[in-house]
Amino acid sequence: MIVQEIGDGAPLVLVHGFGVDHRVVLPLDAAVASAGWRRIYVDLPWVPPVAPDAPASTQAVADVLVAELRGRLGDEPFAILGNSFGGMLARYVAHELRSQVRGLATLVGAFVPYAADRMLPPREILFEDDEARRAAGDAADDYAEIAVVQSVDSARIFAESIAPAARAADVRLLAKIASSYALDREPEAAHPEPFDAPSLHVFGRQDQVTGFEDGLALRAHYSRGTFAIVDAGGHNVPLERPALVAALVTDWLARVDAAPRGDAR
Repeated sequence: MIVQEIGDGAPLVLVHGFGVDHRVVLPLDAAVASAGWRRIYVDLPWVPPVAPDAPASTQAVADVLVAELRGRLGDEPFAILGNSFGGMLARYVAHELRSQVRGLATLVGAFVPYAADRMLPPREILFEDDEARRAAGDAADDYAEIAVVQSVDSARIFAESIAPAARAADVRLLAKIASSYALDREPEAAHPEPFDAPSLHVFGRQDQVTGFEDGLALRAHYSRGTFAIVDAGGHNVPLERPALVAALVTDWLARVDAAPRGDAR
């Protein structure tokens, strides 16, 4: 597991989604930096170079992530943000290390592991743009498959960061993890007491990959949670609605800063 630290201040751990790398969450870097946080970007085990003993299940990946953070941060308080599959890992970390986790954010997080069990909206494209498809270049088909609102800006980021990360990922390791994609127990079931630290859960209303209904069903568990279902946003909502998502993340970090340190429990 590769970790990169940028900046100074209190630590914020950022965990990317399945089959890509930390570049997926880099568009948030400016907003997080301006809020005064040290960014700890995690590259999950399928990102080259892949270790011979790389974890081959979601539970094993989650356990390695917990061990990495314990070794790197000790008992230092931190916040954690996860995107998509990374949202599932972030929820696990936040509950396992609850005493030192100051806040949790999930962006289009996977709250139900297997797609067949998720409550998903139908596939919908709100805006198509031929110029955006051209800007995506060789990644145009992959971009069009997931984009709800196509734009040149989001297409360029997809082509420059997301598509290369997906091409570089170790497909054999991904297949092994995909075959054991669920955690042994969902974090909220393993730790049923309400999560009282400030949290943020951002969903795309048109997200046909992870949806929003499953995450929204846990709103009582996250007693200080902001739940935002963003229209004109799919599974790439941080790219499709960047200003709004950055504002929500900035607000969450401000709430984390303002909360008494004893709130992480």
